[in-house]
Amino acid sequence: MRIDPQHLFSKTNAVFKKMCTYRKHLHMYPELSYKEFKTAGFVKDTLEDIGLSDIRFIGGTGVVTTIYAKHHSKNDKCIAFRADLDALPIQELNDVNYKSRNDGVMHACGHDVHTSILLGLAEVLFSFRNELPRPVKLIFQPGEEENPGGANLIIDGGGLKDPEVSKIFALHVYPDFEFGNCGFKEGLYMASSDELHLTVKGKGGHGALKGQTINPLFMGAEFIIAAQKYINTCTPNDVPSVINFGRFEALGSTNVIPDEAVIKGTFRTMDEVWRSDAKKHLYEIAKMISNKHEGQIHLNISKGYPNLINDSRLTRTVKKITEDIIGKENTHNLGLRMTAEDFAFYSHLVPVCFFRLGVGNNTKGIIHNVHNARFDIDPESMLTGLNIFSKIALTPDI
Repeated sequence: MRIDPQHLFSKTNAVFKKMCTYRKHLHMYPELSYKEFKTAGFVKDTLEDIGLSDIRFIGGTGVVTTIYAKHHSKNDKCIAFRADLDALPIQELNDVNYKSRNDGVMHACGHDVHTSILLGLAEVLFSFRNELPRPVKLIFQPGEEENPGGANLIIDGGGLKDPEVSKIFALHVYPDFEFGNCGFKEGLYMASSDELHLTVKGKGGHGALKGQTINPLFMGAEFIIAAQKYINTCTPNDVPSVINFGRFEALGSTNVIPDEAVIKGTFRTMDEVWRSDAKKHLYEIAKMISNKHEGQIHLNISKGYPNLINDSRLTRTVKKITEDIIGKENTHNLGLRMTAEDFAFYSHLVPVCFFRLGVGNNTKGIIHNVHNARFDIDPESMLTGLNIFSKIALTPDI
């Protein structure tokens, strides 16, 4: 049975005010990765208030629920929608009545928006549950911002089973677009991401006594230059890659050579075979420089997220649904993106569609990008996201 679009959008409009309330609450009380205890509790309580009872905690602070129609079997495959729960270690600078009340923690990446949209979706779909073509699973996932990625906890905890998930959808706030716009990319979309952690051990001493010290700063600087040169010159053609370093710390002084230095960086690429080969060579560079200086470079590469690959057919279908809702002129194609997202883990297991939701509003001064202390959204964008998700869930042949 197909639902009249006007009937559906009448319901989403009615739920919109609640979503705004959810978002303000979540924004005021952000929690860091894998510590989203109160956030998970709020999600569970809200789902129960809606009327849902099939609610599970997975991965510590993850919450998963499934909405069934009377005609569904527990053995039926389902589709799933995912939101993330965690915030960032950023001190908010916005002057708004829903400003973060947790010092040094802020929803600067829009996960409060994602969660609020999914809570709104829960109410819409529960009210239309007997018209659902198949069961719908809602995944409220912890730890998107930090390795190993909460998606792994959901997967390892059986979150894609009972019922088995056949497709997964997610959106992400996108301040580059004004609210009422969305962006899509078929196929390979986002980069893999690995963290580089180096402890460089030398021999400390007086800076003037040449030959009596092994300077870990020289060793570290040599590694950074050699690693960057290798990635820049050896990356296969047409494979976007980047290596960069954001921390180099050595607590010496003008004439004091410290015993060790600490370096942190990131390596991102769009090809899994090259990713593996490059990491092996980075270890070789560290060994070579260690031997050259008779010091030690301890390199630890923390494996991060893989490439995010959108299923082409599924993405085209969702793009068409979006065009019908907001218009072709507001539905855009996106290019490759070197940022990473742990939603990528799902994309290597089942077909996925991950798209961008415009949340900016230049007129209101809502212009700051994610991970910025002044990031905010136009709340009307959440209604767009809810309308798209609701239509996806109620489309029989998606």
